[in-house]
Amino acid sequence: MKVMIVVTHLLGTGHLSRALTLGRAFASENHETFVVSGGMPAPQLDSTGITVLGLPPLRSDGTDFTRLLTQSGDVADTAYLKARETALAKAIRNFSPDILITELFPFGRRSLSAEFNAALEAAHSLPRRPIILGSIRDILAPPSKPSKAERTSEIVERYYDGILVHSDQSVVPLDISWPVTDQLRQRLFYTGFVAPDAPVPHADLVGKGEILVSAGGGSVGQPIFHAAIEAAQKMPNRRWRLLVGGQDARMRIDQLNKLIGDAPVTLEPVRPDFRQMLPLAAASVSMCGYNTALDILQSGTPAVFIPFDDGKEVEQSLRGQSLSNLPAIDVLPSKELNGDVLARAVAAVMSSGPRPVPTQGFDGAARTVEIAVKLRGQA
Repeated sequence: MKVMIVVTHLLGTGHLSRALTLGRAFASENHETFVVSGGMPAPQLDSTGITVLGLPPLRSDGTDFTRLLTQSGDVADTAYLKARETALAKAIRNFSPDILITELFPFGRRSLSAEFNAALEAAHSLPRRPIILGSIRDILAPPSKPSKAERTSEIVERYYDGILVHSDQSVVPLDISWPVTDQLRQRLFYTGFVAPDAPVPHADLVGKGEILVSAGGGSVGQPIFHAAIEAAQKMPNRRWRLLVGGQDARMRIDQLNKLIGDAPVTLEPVRPDFRQMLPLAAASVSMCGYNTALDILQSGTPAVFIPFDDGKEVEQSLRGQSLSNLPAIDVLPSKELNGDVLARAVAAVMSSGPRPVPTQGFDGAARTVEIAVKLRGQA
């Protein structure tokens, strides 16, 4: 079958990473898989077996998701957005998928409603309408007012055959973060958590015994890197490796280099082998996005999470709360973050002993394929 996944990541790369994990799962079952990405290029992510089309890229202006910027930092004007809309609708008509999956929309990405609606209309106008599915993570940004939830339900009712919830209902039901009506509940399909296979430790032992610090693909993680450098100065016998992402990674690395002094810190851009480094690391310091949290659970690495909570963001804080009772995990609110606090937290999780690595519950990508294929067969 022909499968298309549409995704736009605006701040970090988590949405694209999850979409590509789904895409690889479909490709591994010999489905022709096409991912349309509307965010900034992220060549470090694995797109094996997938055709990827990049729309004219967008990013948010920091945490302002209503102000969309081009790759050069200009505000995206009407013509730019229309070009994206046209290219997306054309891709759907040309590819004519059997299954169409939209990542996050209509539960988010409301600033891109025009292009998603155009895509849905294009799909419905095909000679054989595809099965249309939404794809959402375990915890969403709650709607700021009832009308947003009502509008979402209207779109789901009009266009969608189902919503894939990448969570375990017994662990994190969607109701925690989103008002689930009886009508919406009938269209929910819980897949389990979507993650690649558990990481195999790096053959070259890269990262062994180090404290790995990562903070997504954007500039919002800079306070974490600053605190990590301060913490490293207080722990001279432990090397810290800071992995800096985003289009301006080199510039930010240069800025951070000026702060290191004689601290035991290695600074470098994000690496495609990050997951292979995790099982060997002494500890991890990171935000608490969906993919990162699953990486930590699968690797068993002691971890300090600093949930992203700028503006009205609560998703990562809710996820952090759900993980905070596990051994060798600590959660620090960003407002409390400094070098002293981080150094103490890292030392504490490292001394907490190994954490058992769960072997089940991470097959959400394979389950997604099963659900989608079954729905297509029933149509």
